[in-house]
Amino acid sequence: MTKVRVAISGLGNCAKSLIEGIEYYRNRKEEDGHYGLMHWKIGKYSPSDIEIVAAFDINSKKVGKDVADAINAPPNCAYKIADVPKTGVIVKKGPVLDGVTELTRNAFCVDDSQQPIDVVEELKRTRADVLVNYMPVGSQKATEFYAQCALDAGVGFINAMPVFIVSNPEWERKFAAKNLPCIGDDIKSQVGATIVHRTLMRLFADRGAKIVNSYQLNVGGNTDFLNMLDRSRLKSKKISKTESVESVLDERMSYDNLHIGPSDYVPFLGDRKVCFIRIEGEKFGGAPIIFEGRLQVEDSPNSAGVIIDAIRIIKLARNAGVGGAIKEASAYFMKHPPEQMRDNEAREWLNHWISKHS
Repeated sequence: MTKVRVAISGLGNCAKSLIEGIEYYRNRKEEDGHYGLMHWKIGKYSPSDIEIVAAFDINSKKVGKDVADAINAPPNCAYKIADVPKTGVIVKKGPVLDGVTELTRNAFCVDDSQQPIDVVEELKRTRADVLVNYMPVGSQKATEFYAQCALDAGVGFINAMPVFIVSNPEWERKFAAKNLPCIGDDIKSQVGATIVHRTLMRLFADRGAKIVNSYQLNVGGNTDFLNMLDRSRLKSKKISKTESVESVLDERMSYDNLHIGPSDYVPFLGDRKVCFIRIEGEKFGGAPIIFEGRLQVEDSPNSAGVIIDAIRIIKLARNAGVGGAIKEASAYFMKHPPEQMRDNEAREWLNHWISKHS
């Protein structure tokens, strides 16, 4: 069977979880049960059909190493899912651009003496089907660079980060014009802060309660949270998370009454993410109701559990000759898709799309 050939820009914790997860499910069969996956098969493709063929990073401890070794290099600290055997794929140096701040330069072990590779030529040489973008939050130039590389190399694109590419009509038209599929923007965790917050907000609304105030506060100890200490990089992240939550409501809330965003960096948490959610509302007769919850997750496997499906959707789209934004997948998988919808509707829409193109 034809493999799904994947390139990754940014070999951090999320990439580590994805690559280890592929290996984990490679050693399991459908009849054993597929816990942890939203779809065992998408079309004819199971997780074992995914093959990493290229990887780009700027960390001197990762560049020049086999992917299997690079995913364990610092500052990666994600929960270990499985041992990964040597892949034969060597990590190549990408351009730094705005992917690094003064806060993260040392953590990312940047070596400016190394020259970046021609990313477009590497994508062509490895015959990648899709490029997964895992640039840090706030990396506008770097994300746009890799999006353009995907266009120039003729590969599909998944934008897991909160820089608006797929939801930007100008960029989306570029992918449509080249008949290249894309999914984005900003990954919605498998079971994470945003999906839980969305579900609770919709529950309040469906049961007739008025939502007065709400917040979602997140803390973590990986380099994603270290990077987000630079508040200037958070504009698109806050927009993405806030719009994702309030989009499930019939009426938008004032940003004075809805606060969502990263709160602090706590190094000892490592890749664990802790989320605090509060919803203040009024129910029958104006009686008050307050919900408070705490959610703790391993952050990066939450991303990988979604990306493993998005990759196979891109392959199906390429097989079917479908280009431009895959709105069905974007609505279900992403916080800031071209078209927002409720999660149960998005799932039904996506499964219909899968059946149609399988």
